[in-house]
Amino acid sequence: MYGQLRKCITTLAFVAGSLASAGVAAQAPETSGAFKPDAPDRYVVVPGDTLWGIAQHFTNSPWRWPELWDLNKDQIKNPHRIYPGNVIVLDRLHGRLTISGTEALHPRVRVLGSTDAPIPSIPASMIEPFLSQPLVIEPGGLDNAPTIVATQQDRVILEAGNSAYVRGMGGSKENTWNVYRTGGPLVDPETNRTLGYEAIFLGTAQVTRPGEPTTVRLASVKQEVGVGDKLIAAGAPQSVNYAPHSPSVFIKGRVMSIYGGVQRVGETGTGSIVTINRGKSDGIDVGTVLAVYTHGQTVTDTSKPKGSPEAIIRLPDEPNGHVFVFRVFDRVSYALVMRIVRPVQQLDVVQTP
Repeated sequence: MYGQLRKCITTLAFVAGSLASAGVAAQAPETSGAFKPDAPDRYVVVPGDTLWGIAQHFTNSPWRWPELWDLNKDQIKNPHRIYPGNVIVLDRLHGRLTISGTEALHPRVRVLGSTDAPIPSIPASMIEPFLSQPLVIEPGGLDNAPTIVATQQDRVILEAGNSAYVRGMGGSKENTWNVYRTGGPLVDPETNRTLGYEAIFLGTAQVTRPGEPTTVRLASVKQEVGVGDKLIAAGAPQSVNYAPHSPSVFIKGRVMSIYGGVQRVGETGTGSIVTINRGKSDGIDVGTVLAVYTHGQTVTDTSKPKGSPEAIIRLPDEPNGHVFVFRVFDRVSYALVMRIVRPVQQLDVVQTP
């Protein structure tokens, strides 16, 4: 039912084994020590599972999933051919995992949608709104975008269901558009350089009458929409098909902002979106997992003379959790906070786990 892949046994081995077979010097294989002491002997994949979640059943390092598959970076674009019903078996003797056929799901498991699709890397519902927005733009990047020039009944603020007139769409065949407004600068805290500007997502609009100007109806509104706001064609949503993995080069950067400006304690936990000052040009791609460290504060040692250099101490960065990069620009990336022990804040350190 699930194709040839489901008819065979796929062996997932740690990369240490492949290095040894290739004659490459490496640290001693971790074998069974790589797995959690309470890891199950077998696990049946169910609808709603993710690669990250399944990996957590067996190891405390979910970003090592490509190592379980024994794949290199160029091969992990779509490695997770794992489907509901597949049985993952832990071979403790040889320190490896295998996917051994399929098993009928319990009838009480409610299946929403087709089970023919492989499971995703991370929960799709958590990042779907961010796959086409937010945007990172260059200075003036929205200047030439289609613009709301007037509203029906001279409304100052548009709500869902209201109509507006847009200039600049020309003969575009696009029907669905995202509405944006230029936001604040994304400033690298290390260099003080402006890496771009965040375009604030305001809502979506549907074309109801082509022409110049074009008439649109606000299908959804997340923030206030008005004259002067810009539109960008929504396009097809992206698909995150990369397995969680460590970057191929050492990465160390900073959290520039919490998306949406959320800074209050308790609201930057798991599921929050952060921007980091590293991107494609630094070696980050979709699926990259980075460790988060709480930025060490600077304190004063009161036992030292006041004002002396010895009195100023910077506390060490403390490990906090991990983030999963799901959208990458040249020098900026968006990441989903996966697991932390304390709220993420601006200036926190992100680096190769």
